[in-house]
Amino acid sequence: MSSSSIHLQITVWLLIISPIAYSRIFPTTNQTLILPLTTQNSSSSLLFQRSRLVSSPSIKVPFTYDVALTVSLTAGSPPQSITMVLDTGSELSWLKCKQSSTSMFHHVKSSSYSALPCSSPVCTTKTQDFSLPASCDKKTNLCHVVVGYADGSTVEGNLAQDTFTIGSSTTRATAFGCMDVISSVREEDDKRTGLMGMNRGRLSFVNQMGLSKFSYCISGSGSTGVLVLGESSLPSLPPLKYTPLVTLTDRLPYSDRFAYTVNFEGIRVGSKLLPIPKSDLMRGQSGSGQTMLDSGTQFTFLRAPVYKVLKTEFTEQTKSVLTVDPSVVFEEGMELCFRVGSAKPDFSKLPAVTLMFEGAELTVSGQKLLYPVPGSGSKKYCFTFGNSEPAGIESFIIGNLHQQNVWVEYDLAHKKIGFANGVKCNQASQQLL
Repeated sequence: MSSSSIHLQITVWLLIISPIAYSRIFPTTNQTLILPLTTQNSSSSLLFQRSRLVSSPSIKVPFTYDVALTVSLTAGSPPQSITMVLDTGSELSWLKCKQSSTSMFHHVKSSSYSALPCSSPVCTTKTQDFSLPASCDKKTNLCHVVVGYADGSTVEGNLAQDTFTIGSSTTRATAFGCMDVISSVREEDDKRTGLMGMNRGRLSFVNQMGLSKFSYCISGSGSTGVLVLGESSLPSLPPLKYTPLVTLTDRLPYSDRFAYTVNFEGIRVGSKLLPIPKSDLMRGQSGSGQTMLDSGTQFTFLRAPVYKVLKTEFTEQTKSVLTVDPSVVFEEGMELCFRVGSAKPDFSKLPAVTLMFEGAELTVSGQKLLYPVPGSGSKKYCFTFGNSEPAGIESFIIGNLHQQNVWVEYDLAHKKIGFANGVKCNQASQQLL
């Protein structure tokens, strides 16, 4: 997760259709859960349907989208409406419990809420994976946690358990952070109740739900996409190309063992393979150079030596259609920006950038290559690949913008990630109804 943000209006269908995984956390049922998920700037709905019944009631759950993938559900008893950012780059899910927050979880009103003491097995054994280990608040004897993010923001509070309700089904006690210290000053963060951690860590929502697979397809502005928790079947989906999911075991200073890590092998701009030494794409002894997919980061960040090669080649291939403007100041690390005339850039003339992984590729083309600078009246655009060095990042991060209109499957059971490029996500959602 980073401070970068993207304003999209997309509709996502959320399916939970893995009876085995589902039974681990929800009461036993022979029904499959299907949740159409709408992501827009305004409040919409999430439809919850039991597909193993010939006819079954639909349950609507609110869903909003402002600057991130945000899911609406309820927590506690009686249930309280909450919004959580979906983040594949984080482990611990958390809710704001600070009284001054606009959007917060009122834990004192929940009869099923319980703060976890320092002696809790969850505190003593399952928090060891955190970058900042849990500590004991000696005044309260509660398990204290601090979570930091790449943009410098932090959240701090106590580890707790409560129930979460999706549609009409409620989880058993699920561990999360009840945070009362929030350092972020971004206005959009005040609209959300918290974050849903979806990485491979022991306390992530994925592991607490017992999921062995999930997929998503993020659409462009004003269109429809799909998020699937569990198995899915889409006849029109192109064959997926899989890349191994790298399992890291060493604790290294610049490495995240629980991120969705893949092997990065090269980059093409148009048909040209960039002359990047393999050593520049590999992890170093300190763990730097890891390549990970992150739904909580907007743009894609490349380590400096690789970024500079890509920046040079993209500038060369687009010099007849784009004018470089070094005076533009945008997000940290977004160093290549352009000035355009009264008309928008002709995106069809831009060369595609293809990220090459072991056995699979991710193609970035068209409007996903340039992002309009806020306040410029669409006259200035920046290249959507950033330099990780000034951004303070020691890794390659594939952000959510470059995952748009790509079906991405996380097959945890078989330790692989699949990609299908050029998928029309709005059509995919319609077929999955």
